Amino acid sequence: MIKTYKILSLLLSYPTKEFQEFLPEAVRELAAEKLLGEKPMEETGNFTAHFGQYDLIDWQAEYVQLFDTGRSVSLYLFEHLKGDSKDRGQAMVDLIEEYRKRGMELTSDELPDYLPVMLEFLSSLEPEEAAEMLSGTVNVISLIHQRLTAKENIYRHLTGAVISLSAKAPEVSAEPLPSAETEPEDPDRDYEEPVTFTDANTCFKCK
Repeated sequence: MIKTYKILSLLLSYPTKEFQEFLPEAVRELAAEKLLGEKPMEETGNFTAHFGQYDLIDWQAEYVQLFDTGRSVSLYLFEHLKGDSKDRGQAMVDLIEEYRKRGMELTSDELPDYLPVMLEFLSSLEPEEAAEMLSGTVNVISLIHQRLTAKENIYRHLTGAVISLSAKAPEVSAEPLPSAETEPEDPDRDYEEPVTFTDANTCFKCK
């Protein structure tokens, strides 16, 4: 198991008391595995230090306000690409099937395009394969990262850390970054290639 992906999955999930108590150990585990570079490691440490002594109720409220009250920085990746269209349903089915091929079964309340779920899945792969698969989603994660950065929100440190693990850098959009209020119906139009979770990613067949 790749602990770095597993820990980033946890850090991007809804905060709980157990999660908060784990923060110091999370930093030690990340440092020991040495997959993160110096800057993302430092920024992730800033994140854990910030929330380590935070009032848990306030943290939970901030999390919900940030991620669950609008589409702008939603951690459901297909939300940025498919919206509420019927295409999203088929994309979900396809992604679940890809997870099953690798032995990962989701519970009834988990959606496969949720970034923490995807990172949990990647943690079960070999590092090179995980980085290649992550590269298929890096553009949409970068979109979320840019919006968090525009908000000066500390969660930008985590999305930045995730991006740093990708086998390829995100494409740079030539168009101005939309705000939450002016978010386009199809943010995928900013990129030449949409996010892919299918066999078009060669490493789905890697062993």
